[in-house]
Amino acid sequence: MGTDYESLKKQAEELTKDVSFLISNLANISALIKESLSDVNWAGFYVLEDETLILGPFQGKTACVTIPVGNGVCGTAAAEDKTLVVPDVKEFPGHIACDSASQSEIVIPIHCAGNLWGVLDIDSPSKDRFKDEDKAGLEELVKLLEKAIFAEWDN
Repeated sequence: MGTDYESLKKQAEELTKDVSFLISNLANISALIKESLSDVNWAGFYVLEDETLILGPFQGKTACVTIPVGNGVCGTAAAEDKTLVVPDVKEFPGHIACDSASQSEIVIPIHCAGNLWGVLDIDSPSKDRFKDEDKAGLEELVKLLEKAIFAEWDN
């Protein structure tokens, strides 16, 4: 059975409502994702600083602190500014193995005021974990986050 992304979005809305501190919102959303999605071993955020993604709030094992834009799955998603679904990370050229247990990955770009701000990164210990419904559901979740978290900067 798939993830109920409508319920996940509603929970994310409630968690971020009237909360203006960015780190609290990102921490709660990463925890919500890790708790709500089955077969996931890491969920978190990387924030863009110049041409480097810097580790933000996450749930899972320790992670790479910096990822240059263009490197690995996260850096490639940032460079191309598009969602990447990788069924087998070992097949991805230049994959950065922060956790050797991770087998598949999805990375969704996040925007603030129309500019790339960072990425949401989710890993699974199973190959081919992320399907079209996950891509669509997580992209909708990121759109909600962009509105909820960055509304004050979009004006």
